[in-house]
Amino acid sequence: MKPSTEVLLKENLKLLKLSNVLRQLETFVRQAKESGTDYGEFLLGLTEMELQMRAENRLKRRVREAKFPLIKTLETFDYTAAPGLDLRLLRELETGDYIREHRNIILLGNSGTGKTHLAVALGICACQSGKNVRFYTAAGLINQLMEAQAALRLSQLERSLSRMDLLIIDEVGYVPFSEKGAQLFFQMVAASYERQSLVMTTNLEFSKWPEVFGSEQLTGALLDRLTHHCEILSMNAESYRFKESITKKKET
Repeated sequence: MKPSTEVLLKENLKLLKLSNVLRQLETFVRQAKESGTDYGEFLLGLTEMELQMRAENRLKRRVREAKFPLIKTLETFDYTAAPGLDLRLLRELETGDYIREHRNIILLGNSGTGKTHLAVALGICACQSGKNVRFYTAAGLINQLMEAQAALRLSQLERSLSRMDLLIIDEVGYVPFSEKGAQLFFQMVAASYERQSLVMTTNLEFSKWPEVFGSEQLTGALLDRLTHHCEILSMNAESYRFKESITKKKET
C-alpha cells in the first residue's frame, strides 16, 4: 500500500468510526499479502472483525452497567448442590424468552443454595442476548427509591428502571422493609407488571412475606402482580457455602 493511500485510508477509518479496523489494518494488510487474499475476502474479513469487536464491546458495556456484584455463569454452577432444581425449566429460561414475554422468575430457597449465582447467570444470558439488565439487592433498591423520593427525583429513577428489560432483585426477605419502603417497592413492581421482567431471590415462603412488607393487603397485591406470569425455581437444599466451609475445615 502506498504511504499516501495508507494515510488517507486511516483518516477515513477514523471519520467512519471504524476503530477496530483501524487498529488491525496493518495486520490484515500483511496477512492478505502473504496469503494472496482477493479484495472481496479482504474487505469481508475486516467487516466481520469490526462487527465482532463491536458486539463484544456492547456485551462488556451491558455487563458493566448491570452492576452485578460478581460474574457467575450457568456453566460454573454446582448442580449437584441443588438436586431438586428443575433443569428443564432452567434451560428454557436460559433462552431469554421469558423477557420477551414479560414473565418473572422467583428463586426461592434457603440461604447459601446458589440463588444469587443463578440470578446473575440469567442476567449474563440476558446481556448476551442484547438486553438491558440491572442488579440490586432488595435493601439497596429500597434505599435508592427512598433517597430519590426525598430528593424529589423519584420519577427520574423510575424512568431509569423502566428502561431495563430485566431487573434482578436479590435477597427479598432478609431485611424487613419500612412502611414507606414497602410502598415504594410495590409501586416499582406494579409499574413493571407486563412491561418488563423481574428476577427475585428470596429465602421466605410467600406466606411469610407479610412479615417483611408489614401489610397483608399490600403483600397480597404485590404477589398477585408478581406471580401472575411467573416461573418459580425451588432451591431448598443444604447451604452450599456451609458445605464448602465444612470441607475446607476437614482438609486443614
